[in-house]
Amino acid sequence: MSTPDNRLQGRIALVSGGASGIGAACAKRLAAAGAAVFLTDVDSLQGEQVAAEINASGGLAKFSQHDVTDEAQWERVVAECQSHFGGLNILVNNAGIAIMCDVFEMSLEDWQRQQAINLDGVFLGVKHCVPVMKDMADGGSVINISSVAGLQGAPGLSAYNATKGGVRLFTKGVALECGRNGWPVRVNSVHPGIIATPIWDKIDPTLATEGANNFDPDEMSETAVPTGVSGQAIDIANGVLFLASDESSYMTGSELVIDGGLSC
Repeated sequence: MSTPDNRLQGRIALVSGGASGIGAACAKRLAAAGAAVFLTDVDSLQGEQVAAEINASGGLAKFSQHDVTDEAQWERVVAECQSHFGGLNILVNNAGIAIMCDVFEMSLEDWQRQQAINLDGVFLGVKHCVPVMKDMADGGSVINISSVAGLQGAPGLSAYNATKGGVRLFTKGVALECGRNGWPVRVNSVHPGIIATPIWDKIDPTLATEGANNFDPDEMSETAVPTGVSGQAIDIANGVLFLASDESSYMTGSELVIDGGLSC
């Protein structure tokens, strides 16, 4: 008989972009470890479904629609999380988009939209969640989802590189601010490699017709990844669980790379 995983029992987590892919996997994994999960996304239909699946399996979850670029909405969801679950211990800043485009051809609108979701959204999450987390009895853990694209450049993804590299160094700066303020809040980043999620269906705006599969992550991984295989969302969720738990209690300002050796 397997031993129940209760390492997050009594903790409360907020997961942005929790309706699909890595976000949904994180919400489910944290709930399976005992956390109450408040998940948010712009996609209400899928988000409600993920919350329902967690609750049906014996976990505890609630969904709220949320545009991470809107500061007022961050204030609302944090207040809702506190009201519904009684506080906040874990923030998974996961919501993000990827636009593949030569930077010399990219519109300012696309540049700003990607910056707003990928970087402004992380800033706003930290700004409004850490003040709650620092006063919790169990302290807090912020996990910012970056990318291997936050560690190394990639042609056609320079604008995405800018956002994910920004998340990486923003994480380190905030970790120092929390530490030097004496707050019991750890702040770390996760850097996924090629992970089989729906993001690959949307990465190239020129191929965004319904049903078009722009890139096959398995085919890409065969040549690009040393192990020859793409990762799964659960691989990232397991890393997030580690950073959310007391098992990583001496880690802050660190980057957890989960990429099958891609960035070696």
